[in-house]
Amino acid sequence: MLIAKGETLFRQGEEGPLYKLEKGLLKVVRVHEDGSQFLLNLIVPGEVIPHHSLTSQKEYNGTAIALLPCEVTLINPNQWYQSLEEDPLKYKEVALLLETKLRMMQQRINQLSTLTPEGKIIKLQKWFALYFPEIAVEKVLTQEEIGQFVGLRRETVNRVLKKLR
Repeated sequence: MLIAKGETLFRQGEEGPLYKLEKGLLKVVRVHEDGSQFLLNLIVPGEVIPHHSLTSQKEYNGTAIALLPCEVTLINPNQWYQSLEEDPLKYKEVALLLETKLRMMQQRINQLSTLTPEGKIIKLQKWFALYFPEIAVEKVLTQEEIGQFVGLRRETVNRVLKKLR
C-alpha cells in the first residue's frame, strides 16, 4: 500500500495489524491530551512495526505519520501470530528484527550522550544519510522534531544548523 507524505498509517491507542516499511520514512509521535506531539521514533525501510507487537498484539503506542512517500506492506496479524505458533524458528526472525532496532536505539543513545549540540546534530545527520543520502535531515524533520530526537531545544537546533551551513 502507498502512503503519501503527511498521511497517518495508524493512530495511538488503536489496535491493528503489523506493517513492514518497504520504502520511505515514518515518524512515530506520542500525542498528548492537549494535542501536542513528541517525536518518539523514526522508522526506516526494512522495519516491521509496531515493535512491541511482534510476538503479541497490543494497541499502538504512538501515531505513525509518513515523512516521505512510503510503500508499506500490511502483515495480517492472525497469519503472523499463527506462523509463530506453528514455526518456532520464526521467533529468530523476530529476534533479528528487534536486534536491528536495538542497535539503532543504541546509536540514538550515542547521539544523546554526545556532549556538544553540534556533535549531536552532526551524528544525527550522518545516521540519517545512511538511509537517505540524497536528503538532508533538516529538510524532513522540523527543528522542533530534531530537538526532540537529540535532546536539544529548538532554538539551539536553529543556532547549530546555521553554524554548520
